[in-house]
Amino acid sequence: MKIYTKTGDKGDTALYGGTRVSKASSRVEAYGTIDELNAFLGFAKSEIQEEALLKQLRKIQFDLFTLGSESATPTDKLTLANGKSRLALMITETEIAELENWMDEFEKDLKPLQYFILPGGGKAATSLHICRTVCRRAERSLVFLNESEEVRPELLKYLNRLSDYFFVLARFVSHLSQEEEEYWNPNDRG
Repeated sequence: MKIYTKTGDKGDTALYGGTRVSKASSRVEAYGTIDELNAFLGFAKSEIQEEALLKQLRKIQFDLFTLGSESATPTDKLTLANGKSRLALMITETEIAELENWMDEFEKDLKPLQYFILPGGGKAATSLHICRTVCRRAERSLVFLNESEEVRPELLKYLNRLSDYFFVLARFVSHLSQEEEEYWNPNDRG
């Protein structure tokens, strides 16, 4: 099977379930941004050595594929005629709680946050801050989609929580590497 199909040469693509839409549609923008986040997360993983963290990040990449496949499926196509879900997996409260539990564990070792911090640190922390901002963009694109087509609330909640996770993990990775956080002080411009 060839990787190129030529079916999208005129600027449209097939969603999961067969519906064809413009590549500029809000649904394609949403799942495309989720895919972009997954790619940035792959880069972040290349900068992290701790096996426990890599295991979490691999699970998140898996969840992002799950979230992306649901985002690529029109709501009216999620359920088959026999009443079963078209998708083998869907994001649920379980995945959201998992992110919360991981963050709670990281925060046990972190100083309480009293100021805004500047994104940065070593390569691992910086790449996680990039993941955080791309995750926020993915969340915005899903919110935009939700204004015209229904999106299950768990998807929005997952991305919101995931961006928090990336922020806390960036702080935790800096802590493990003994990198000082740089605080934003509006009175100190350099």
